[in-house]
Amino acid sequence: MDYIKAFIIGGLICVVVQILMEKTKLMPGRIMVILVCTGAVLGAVGLYEPFMEFAGAGASVPLTGFGNVLWKGVKEAVDEKGAIGLFTGGFKASAVGISAALIFGYIASLLCDPKMKK
Repeated sequence: MDYIKAFIIGGLICVVVQILMEKTKLMPGRIMVILVCTGAVLGAVGLYEPFMEFAGAGASVPLTGFGNVLWKGVKEAVDEKGAIGLFTGGFKASAVGISAALIFGYIASLLCDPKMKK
């Protein structure tokens, strides 16, 4: 049942993004920023953690989950180190995910032959 919930919730997030792409003039980069900021704001008001417990990977994997990770990292670093945590917390909390994206993206670029669209 956990897999089904994760699939449905993750799919619903993707549906919302697809609707935004199709029905608005927002560029994909702006939609990505909206998702990250939404995750951070929902984390700040305490709504994302219960949502993530319910949805599992369906809520933790999309960009909203990344925003929540950034928020938690900043919050913990500010509690620990004070104001300097505003600048270090998000990087420390998301370093593994960012590093994995860079490494796997580089490996994919070596294995594939990307072509630019005309």
